[in-house]
Amino acid sequence: MVTGENGTLRKPGKDPSWGVLHPEHLSLLLREICLAIDLLYWRDIKQTGIVFGSLLLLLFSLTQFSVVSVVAYLALAGLSATISFRIYKSVLQAVQKTDEGHPFKAYLEMEMNLSQDQIQKYTDCLQLYVNSTVKELRRLFLVQDLVDSLKFAVLMWLLTYVGALFNGLTLLIMAVVSMFTLPVVYDKYQAQIDQYLGLVRTHINTVVAKIQAKIPGAKRKAE
Repeated sequence: MVTGENGTLRKPGKDPSWGVLHPEHLSLLLREICLAIDLLYWRDIKQTGIVFGSLLLLLFSLTQFSVVSVVAYLALAGLSATISFRIYKSVLQAVQKTDEGHPFKAYLEMEMNLSQDQIQKYTDCLQLYVNSTVKELRRLFLVQDLVDSLKFAVLMWLLTYVGALFNGLTLLIMAVVSMFTLPVVYDKYQAQIDQYLGLVRTHINTVVAKIQAKIPGAKRKAE
């Protein structure tokens, strides 16, 4: 990131229209990234366990039922819990002759409205992601760099086989499990994994170099 006009931060590169990120929005983005890292690395086991278990339960439910059914069942479960607790507290207050008020009063009075500034922050971040994705896809599909476009084509070709073996939900479940397990495994066995990744990277670079040497126009221009 480099400083632009009015103290804004801009991603460095040849295209200045990539997007501008204000300092406060960058702070919000970094804060969310830190929270995600804490979750994925199981810094708070209880919190990560709840999130991980909830995601898996939701995804496995979607493999058995439609989205409408899952949403309806979740809503019914939530309503059953809150209604039962409301009735229980009302009966308890009647028996003990106390007047503690509504059991969910604190939550009912809690401010939950998003401010205009918060909406603007999230909108700006989303705009940056969308713009960068669209420009990268344009670069790949219009073959700005032949090697990168070929890599993308190979990736899409491999995904056709992955799609034939697994459906979208199965891939999503595998992705969630990987997100919550691979970072911890890598953190524990980083030296061994880096060694094997280095060998793979060297082999891939060798193959790419051979392809670049044989395909006219595939060689990258010097920066």
